[in-house]
Order: sequence, then structure tokens, then C-alpha cells
Amino acid sequence: MATTFSLGKDDLVLRAKASMQRHLESPRWSLRQKVALTCRILFSQGHDSGLAGQITARAPKPGTYFTQRLGLGFDEIWPSNLLVVDEDLEVLGGSGMANPANRFHSWIYRARPDVQCIVHTHPLHVSALSMVGRALKIAQMDACMLYDDVAFLGEWPGVPVGNSEGELISGVLGGKRAALLAHHGLVATGRSVEEACVVAIQCERAARLQLLAEAVGTIKELNPALAREAHDWILAGKRSEAAFAYFARRTLVGCDAGEFEPEPDTELPLGQGE
Repeated sequence: MATTFSLGKDDLVLRAKASMQRHLESPRWSLRQKVALTCRILFSQGHDSGLAGQITARAPKPGTYFTQRLGLGFDEIWPSNLLVVDEDLEVLGGSGMANPANRFHSWIYRARPDVQCIVHTHPLHVSALSMVGRALKIAQMDACMLYDDVAFLGEWPGVPVGNSEGELISGVLGGKRAALLAHHGLVATGRSVEEACVVAIQCERAARLQLLAEAVGTIKELNPALAREAHDWILAGKRSEAAFAYFARRTLVGCDAGEFEPEPDTELPLGQGE
């Protein structure tokens, strides 16, 4: 006999979240593998723009992070060719140089202890919105993970290789998960690599939906309470991990995935290391 038809929505949400904790499992990728997978996932999702864009994640030693080597596209990134750099972008591990635009990542990491991963890309539809100086509108259920969580930088400060740009971008981002940068692109963050990746994917999808919707009519606003409810539901940690694993499986089809074989996470816990 059914036992849940008399339960309220809050109780059903709690039951569902508890079930996710028990049943949603993800491969035990190392931190390096997750960063490299994020590069490849976002390439497959249309976030590539030649050598532009950076993806970083806090490394075990405080004040350091993983990033890709300048000169490689997102689709060329493997766990083995990632760099470890400090806040000054000096290379501590790996070969090559970091993108000088990583400087604003250092500013964000300093301002946001909760952020573990930063994605900066120039995806097509976000970039199109940025050209007309239009903020991202959230008006569809899937995109509600971004509701009241995307800032907007309305003035382009130029190439973001200086400290002034780092201070400006980190200030505009504030406590939000993402920001659309006018005449530029996207910056997305997450409490985990998985979360930052799926937030970035949804930002580009939301931008595409916005451009399509605005071509045929006026976008209707969401009920704020319902939008916040959907925001918290979609961003549940296990859902982000499961979504990341799905996108990773799609990306690795037909790929020589040897370096991405799941393994026990051998990285030290964040905040520890030599």
C-alpha cells in the first residue's frame, strides 16, 4: 500500500535527498582527473575558443591551484599535462606556462574560501549576450540552478591580466556562483569541480534559451519562491556529481581514456600538503 500520498512536498524533498545520498554514486576520479575531464566536457559543450579560457581548481597546498598549460586547447588536456601554479602564476609542477589571465582566478580564490574550482570560457551564446550588454535571465526550470546566482559586469575592463581586472571581476562576482562579463564571456565557480562544471554548462544553455525566447516574445518572470526552491534542489551535491559523471561518460566515448580510469583520490585533502 502506498504510504507517501499524504506527505507534504517538504517531506518528499527530504526523502528524495536522502535516497540520492544512498544511491547516486560517482567514479572516484582524482582531483587532476576531474579538472582534465572538465576541460574536455566543456570542449564538447561548445565552450572552446581556441586557446582562450582557463579552468582551475585549488591544489592540496594552500595558495596553489591546477590549471592547463597555455598553448593547449581544452580537448588536449590530460591529467598528466596539467600545471600546478601559485598565486603569482609561477609553475610549481608540470612543464610550460599558465595563461596570464589566470591572475583574476587568484583574486577570486582569495576572496572566496568556499570556491574550489573556477571556469572561465567564451561560449558562443554567453558571448553573444555579452556583446549586447545583456544580463542572463533565468526563466526555465533547468536554469533555476542559476536563479539569483549570476552577476553581471557591464563594462569591459580589457584583457584581464592585471590586478585591477582581478579586483574588479572578483568584486562583481561577490558571493554568487557565476558572472557574465560584458564583451567577454563567462566565469563560473563551484564548491567542487563537479559543481563548477555543471554551472558553466547551464549558463551557456540558459543564454541560448534566452536568445531563442527573446526572438519570439517577452520572457515571463518566475515566481521567486519556486525558483529558489528549484535552485536548491538542482544544486544538491549528489546531483551535481551525478550530472558531471554523465557528461564525463558522454565525453569519453571513443576516447583513449587510460588517464581517466577511476582511482582512489590520492590528492591530499584541500588545505594540506608540503
